[in-house]
Amino acid sequence: MILETKRLIIRPIALDDKDEIFEYRSDRETNKYQGWIPTTVADVEIFIGKISKQINEPGTWFQFAIVEKETKKVVGDLGVHFFDSENKQVEIGCTLNKYFQHQGYATEAVKSVIDYLFKELNKHRIITSIDPDNKNSIRLVERIGFRKEAHFVESLWVNGKWVDDLIYALIEKDWEKLNW
Repeated sequence: MILETKRLIIRPIALDDKDEIFEYRSDRETNKYQGWIPTTVADVEIFIGKISKQINEPGTWFQFAIVEKETKKVVGDLGVHFFDSENKQVEIGCTLNKYFQHQGYATEAVKSVIDYLFKELNKHRIITSIDPDNKNSIRLVERIGFRKEAHFVESLWVNGKWVDDLIYALIEKDWEKLNW
């Protein structure tokens, strides 16, 4: 399954992507809000090996590579967590190479995947979990149409410390009203 936008190809992540993924995922400053920062390419290989090869499997994460059409470069990745036993709710998270941030790539990729989740996989609700200090991600999801539903205080242990967690959500009927 491959999604295509004006500037991007969004496809299942592959082991061949490991070096490009390591390039941006290992940057500690850019990924300071992430729970996983690889220290070697082997860490990325293990990560890719653990993710589901099949989309829409309850209890799994499926990972997309975000590829710039023009250069064929992997500029980020977008994960979808199919956690609901009824399989109507999912969680998403996006990581983008710092050299491709603030150019609309994340917005383009996230909107495309949301559209796919609602229209093709018939999901009802999509959530995302964000560190309150991650202002760029907050602006992104609010711009797309997510609403803030919760602020959990010191609820996650990330990178050796307790951090707060904001939960944003979007339901299918609200997405339809946005008319992207």
